[in-house]
Amino acid sequence: MSSRREFMTLLGGAAAWPLATRAQQPAKLPMIGFLGSSTPSIQGQWVAAFVQRLRELGWIEGRNAAIEVRWAEARPERVAEIAAEFVRLKVDIIVTLGAAVVAAKQATSVIPIVFVASDPLGTGLIASLARPSGNVTGLSLQAPDLAGKRLEVLREVLPGLRRLAILTDVDYAAAVLEMEEVQAVARMLSLEVTKFEIRRGKDIVPVFEALNGRAEALYVCVGPVLNAHRVSVNTLANVARLPTIAASREFVEAGSLMSYGPDFRDQFRRAADYVDKILRGAKPGELPVEQPTKFNLIINLTTAKALGIEVPASLLARADEVIE
Repeated sequence: MSSRREFMTLLGGAAAWPLATRAQQPAKLPMIGFLGSSTPSIQGQWVAAFVQRLRELGWIEGRNAAIEVRWAEARPERVAEIAAEFVRLKVDIIVTLGAAVVAAKQATSVIPIVFVASDPLGTGLIASLARPSGNVTGLSLQAPDLAGKRLEVLREVLPGLRRLAILTDVDYAAAVLEMEEVQAVARMLSLEVTKFEIRRGKDIVPVFEALNGRAEALYVCVGPVLNAHRVSVNTLANVARLPTIAASREFVEAGSLMSYGPDFRDQFRRAADYVDKILRGAKPGELPVEQPTKFNLIINLTTAKALGIEVPASLLARADEVIE
């Protein structure tokens, strides 16, 4: 039954309520603000996983909790507006990810913030993983040697790889840190690296014009802008016959050859556990930040065939998902 129908049913029985009961004001439901940095098409499934886990923990939307979801659509100014709106609404907790975490922290030092962030320690969001302090805590997407593992699987598919292009959402601090890590690993592997930095969607086409045969594969350091334009990135990469690897499943769905990284659905289910603890009285600054425990290797076999690449059977056997 919808929240509105439940409300109307209760209203219909109001005549039978004792006078004292009618005089009572309904208790305010704990309000959770979910600040999505991108769009529902990209992050909607993560919200669904979050809400489902909340239900499992006993928090039912419209019954004993309220959830306000807002989408910034990869626009920095919109992120700040939503963060300010949540402060005005006096939400009890803000849940957010990526670059939006910084805006939320700038908007309030009082309202608890639960984040899913790429490198909260490296970007200065928290004091330490064990004791983040202040009003923020959550889940890191950072794990040891992720860049190395991505390059490792890329070289399994392309054993003769010598020239690598890196595409980075340069206004997203975590993507810049990832780019530096990729460059360091690439140097150890004696790969020739060409890096390209973008700030807006209109910067993407000139990148591929500049590439013009200068690379044999593309590594994407994902941020809000590249996420929002992932279809364009992959279309241009595939036309240029550039096998592409990224961190998230959404890039493979849009045509990338592979992705390797944390399971975002799992991360947002775990974010709901933080919300549950905070609603029950825990202080965010005393809840340790957790690192990923589940990683997915996803391969797009359709893209591999279109690019004339034969993915080794050993790698296919290790894949968590193969898209055909």
